[in-house]
Amino acid sequence: MPLHWLILLVVGGIAAIVALVHRSGLSTPKRFDTEDEARAAWAREFPELPAGTVTLTRKRAAALVMTPEGPGLVWPMGSDSTARLLRGARAKPTATGLDLTLPDPTAPGLRLVLTQDETTAWTRVIQANKEPAHAR
Repeated sequence: MPLHWLILLVVGGIAAIVALVHRSGLSTPKRFDTEDEARAAWAREFPELPAGTVTLTRKRAAALVMTPEGPGLVWPMGSDSTARLLRGARAKPTATGLDLTLPDPTAPGLRLVLTQDETTAWTRVIQANKEPAHAR
């Protein structure tokens, strides 16, 4: 088989796979439909740390979770979710939400798209809990 036909078949096959994944809905970013769904996602990461108040973003793309150890954040990663405590995090308001710098090498930074009211409220909560875990 000539090389140009092989290249065409490979590129066409990859394009077909991408189209099938997209049409089946598997490329849609995860959203939290309810606070209970965000609470369950938190519990998968921190089963020993109960979630108190859970506040979803307006777009339901992340949730601020209040715990006895301070605030935490749960957000989607692909078709799953992950969560981190926000002790020691730095929040920098932007025009579209918040840029978070976390004291965690596995998730050093995160950009959240929030409304202006959410940005103000979340910044206040995060800044009030800036003390890192080792200092407590």
